[in-house]
Amino acid sequence: MLSPVKVIVVGAGSRGETYSDFASIHPDRLQVVGIADPRLFARKKLQECHNVPEENVFDDWHCIAEREKFADAVFICTPDRLHKEPAVALARKGYHILLEKPMAVTLEDCTEIAETCIQTGVILAVCHVLQYDPFIRKIKVLIDSGAIGDVIHIQHFEPVGFYHFAHSFVRGNWRNEAESSFALLAKSCHDLDLINHWAGKRRCIKVSSFGSLNHFQKENKPPGAASRCLDCSVETDCAYSAKKIYLDRVKKGWVRWPVSVVCRNSIPDIESVTEALKTGPYGRCVYECDNDVCSNQVVNMEFEGGLTASFSMVAFTEEICLRKTSIQGSKGEVTYDGHEIKVFDFLTQISTKHTVDLSVPGSFSKGGHGIADYHLVDAFVSAVAVSYSEWKPTDDPVRSKGNPGESQAGV
Repeated sequence: MLSPVKVIVVGAGSRGETYSDFASIHPDRLQVVGIADPRLFARKKLQECHNVPEENVFDDWHCIAEREKFADAVFICTPDRLHKEPAVALARKGYHILLEKPMAVTLEDCTEIAETCIQTGVILAVCHVLQYDPFIRKIKVLIDSGAIGDVIHIQHFEPVGFYHFAHSFVRGNWRNEAESSFALLAKSCHDLDLINHWAGKRRCIKVSSFGSLNHFQKENKPPGAASRCLDCSVETDCAYSAKKIYLDRVKKGWVRWPVSVVCRNSIPDIESVTEALKTGPYGRCVYECDNDVCSNQVVNMEFEGGLTASFSMVAFTEEICLRKTSIQGSKGEVTYDGHEIKVFDFLTQISTKHTVDLSVPGSFSKGGHGIADYHLVDAFVSAVAVSYSEWKPTDDPVRSKGNPGESQAGV
């Protein structure tokens, strides 16, 4: 029996915590042996969850790079602009890398990460987790089986969700392009990755795109509105009220996302959330933030062979991240509404529904893209656990391409 893969978590926030949950479910396959995060509460919380020894808990990832290698892999879940340096440094130490998306915020940084991983022979997995979603994988299987013939057009839509956008892209960490990245990269690199995935071997040769920031601007602030929701006399008439998004949820016992993000230094409860809304960024009026990222954007693409694709990202939706897709082929059409897949056959004019197995253990089953998160970590741990020559990625959604060095860096 193989020993558990030993991993260090760099960035103990929401994503680092989520990926680490795999170790709680499968301690025989994954063990968290180190943590690096500048926030005391975040690293202590993860340390207690996984019984990490004090000597392996750090407030700076540089401490890991300066030590002798003491694990097999690292989960790098730092903010978007802080991906390249730890990825490059820890790859040079020989750690296999699970890197939160986006890979980096510049082409130069992406190239340096990839080249370093190729040179050092370590596995690099970028967390485009939706490729691991069972529905997405089923769509790919249907395309590759010829169920709809030659793919002619792909139409894909991401409804971000009205309060999700306010939380993450108006008040939150991804609100400002200079501090993080533009919204399409931060939120929808998942989706552009999927379109490229479904296009197969055809390369994208033309792109056009435009978008804008709507509504969340100072000129749209209602008369009489305060700078903070807790002080606002018109808060009850605002859909983006921090009271509604955070306090109402915690009063009902909900302490997961987005409430869990609000309290940086404590477990969420009514008192801690109230204090955070009084003093922190998540209590600000959405019309008085320093946000500048697009709230809606469209992308049109042309691929080799005449395949076209269109993608839309919109903030102002009821549904949250429940992607919708239609793919038109020469023999039929695939549609996916976030709940089920249908294939319509032009010859028989029969529509067939396809189901998938959505069962995953533990906290991964509790919404969001947790199911895909589980399968992503499962694949990464499997890849690290055995030598690459033995591991067969054929059935994995992230296919090996090019020469062996390139494929090893692109698992």
